[in-house]
Amino acid sequence: MGEIELRDPAFLLLALLAPFVFWLARHNPSRIRYSSVAIAEAAPRSLRARLAGLPALLMALSALLVSVALAGPRTPDAETRVSREGIAIMMVLDRSGSMQARDLVQDDYSVDRLSVVKDVFRGFVLGEGDSAGDGRPDDTIGLIAFAGYADSLCPLTLDHGNLTTMVNDLETVSTREEDGTAIGDGLALAVERLRRSKAKSKVAILLTDGVHNAGVVDPKQAAEVAAASDVKVYCIGAGTQGRAPFPVQDPFTGRTELRLFDVELDEDTLKRIAETTGGRYFRATDRESLGGVVAEIDALERTKVTEFRYLQYDEHYRSFLLAGLLLVGAAATSKASLFRTLP
Repeated sequence: MGEIELRDPAFLLLALLAPFVFWLARHNPSRIRYSSVAIAEAAPRSLRARLAGLPALLMALSALLVSVALAGPRTPDAETRVSREGIAIMMVLDRSGSMQARDLVQDDYSVDRLSVVKDVFRGFVLGEGDSAGDGRPDDTIGLIAFAGYADSLCPLTLDHGNLTTMVNDLETVSTREEDGTAIGDGLALAVERLRRSKAKSKVAILLTDGVHNAGVVDPKQAAEVAAASDVKVYCIGAGTQGRAPFPVQDPFTGRTELRLFDVELDEDTLKRIAETTGGRYFRATDRESLGGVVAEIDALERTKVTEFRYLQYDEHYRSFLLAGLLLVGAAATSKASLFRTLP
């Protein structure tokens, strides 16, 4: 409830007529001549005589109230409606064996690449963590994981709690038969899921640390399908180039130790995918840069929010008008009865 305002304050000028109405109501042009009124003036005045000017006062007050009613007193009540147009986002995450590398957290070799990626993407979805924004509460988000083949783990959903649970359960492949990097298959499956969405804006976030070497769909072909389906793809190349530490179990002692292995990232393919679909390519060599990349994507792809403001009013003129009319009636009634004068 806001403060009372007037729709047409100029009508308050009519309140200046109240004194004239008072004078007019009291004025009696009829006169009876007496030789002397000294005796009448010396006599004590009755209550009726003292209140003789009441009808005129009521008429003046009614004129004042009617002028306020014409000015239109009202109280504004603002109502805001917010229309949110969500984005459909498919996260396409690499879970191949190379995601076990321990190079994304400096001086901490207990955390593999996939764990870091999972943590950063939870922040992206829920708005938690140091580099997180406000989360994506209005966007439908799904999850595709790929290694030697692609698997749709979560369809597009607003149930982000269930989605993050599936992200938490994501693990790298455990057998050589499952291993590989089927970038094309992962992207093609994501595009198929997004194509069915009714959202106007459709985005795929593809993260990998390797080279396409498995699957049946070529990444270039998947990118062309994505472009034809109006799906924008943001590609993230994660991890270092050259050599990275991997946990290896010593066959003689059974202990797990870290050894350096050659790693390779096909940045050219990722750049072509991003360029073909109108997206962008990002490079993340550690946890901080990965968080910065995801934060930048978060800023680039925001939910469209349209705000409509409706201003409604509670009109109060009826109360003033009714009070004014009641006073007119009371003035007329009292003038014709209790305060009637002759002639």
